Amino acid sequence: MSYPGYPPAGGSYPPASGPYQQAPGGYPPQPGAYPPQGGYYPPQPGAYPPGAGYPPQAGGYPPQAGGYPAAPGGGFPPQAGGYPAAQPGTYPNMPPAGQPGGWGAQPGFGAPGGGMPQGYPGGPAPGQQPMPAYPGAPNPSMPGYGGGVPTGPTPPAAPAVNRGYRGTIKDAPGADPLRDVEVLRKAMKGFGTDENAIIELLGNRSNKQRVPLLAAYKTTYGKDLVHDLKSELTGNFENLVLAMLKSPSQFDASELREAIAGAGTDEACLIEILSSRNNAEIREITRIYKAEHGKSLEDAIISDTSGHFRRLLVSLSQGNRDERETVDISLAKQDAQKLYAAGANKVGTDESQFNAILCARSKPHLRQVFNEYQQMCGKDIEKSICSEMSGNLESGMVAVVKCIKNTPAYFAERLHKAMQGAGTKDRTLIRIMVSRSEVDMLDIRQEYLRLYGKSLYTAISGDTSGDYKKLLLKLCGGSD
Repeated sequence: MSYPGYPPAGGSYPPASGPYQQAPGGYPPQPGAYPPQGGYYPPQPGAYPPGAGYPPQAGGYPPQAGGYPAAPGGGFPPQAGGYPAAQPGTYPNMPPAGQPGGWGAQPGFGAPGGGMPQGYPGGPAPGQQPMPAYPGAPNPSMPGYGGGVPTGPTPPAAPAVNRGYRGTIKDAPGADPLRDVEVLRKAMKGFGTDENAIIELLGNRSNKQRVPLLAAYKTTYGKDLVHDLKSELTGNFENLVLAMLKSPSQFDASELREAIAGAGTDEACLIEILSSRNNAEIREITRIYKAEHGKSLEDAIISDTSGHFRRLLVSLSQGNRDERETVDISLAKQDAQKLYAAGANKVGTDESQFNAILCARSKPHLRQVFNEYQQMCGKDIEKSICSEMSGNLESGMVAVVKCIKNTPAYFAERLHKAMQGAGTKDRTLIRIMVSRSEVDMLDIRQEYLRLYGKSLYTAISGDTSGDYKKLLLKLCGGSD
């Protein structure tokens, strides 16, 4: 191979008293060697004439007529300190100069097809340091010989899966609590109530924009907004409006209080809230419950429930579930074996083992446990629970499993049951529509359509009416 940039000539390098020696470390520029110094390699049209390159030196390359002769075999003979052999990722061996694709067809250290008369493209004037790297060179402080041939643009990495915001109610840009309470005051002042104004305002504000309206109303008018709304509104529309003016944790605490203290116990409400909220939310709920009712949530649960169902609720109310996203497959297999041994593979059922695993393990881990259980005994975990347990404990355990498997599908089923048959369970309908409108309502709508063949919007429209329906549909956000 000919030396890049020098025209070919017959013969080979003549013997010299000492071969051309590189400085230790090889190629980096050293004084007196390549790169160009003042007086060396002046830009010339055409090839380098004799005497315009390196001057004769002892042990160096003496000038030759017609340039440096080609070495035998088409390349440099092995020399101590010479150019190393081509490494993976470097410029490939090129055809001899003068042939198509050869390096030496044009003067200068250019790419095939010609190059700048002086050095690499964009090279500095003689004597300047350091020289810029040839594109693709791994080290910008050194010329890029051997830096590799660019292989084209790198394809972009696949974007991370990010479903983004899945709620239907968003912050209204530029919303001002003081202006909003003027709208509410005007809607309630005088004869009759402008329900549409209330619906349009509350249905287009996020929870963090609605809650400050209570303080803004009292600051502006010296009156209690909740009291005024109660005096103007009635029925389910009133309940829905008041629910929307509470923070999520305040609303959950009030719903738990109603589920426990009301006529009978709404076990499904207790399980729904405690199985679907994260640790931080459950701890905030228990704090508010104690502050507002003077009794801890745990004590309230213990006094109103019994048996293994009570243990399940107490465990969930601690807010101590593992929330790591990583899954240990071997531990998941062990947990699946424990559940199998505690239920289907024994006489009787060890409810405590189910309680320990379902209430303490992370949700990603439990989803893997359910898969392992299915493969191990060929039976779905829900069916095993139904065959092993009964009553509130059965329904509670199944609800926990469903919520962990697919939370939006769990809420879609809860909404369907609330609107199915004679009468509507309006408290359940209001609670889910309000509490999930800024969490995963878009996903719940998709699951509802998949499970029941019609949109949630259509179901609400057919099962409710009046201003109550209008505000619910605002929370629903649209039809699928």
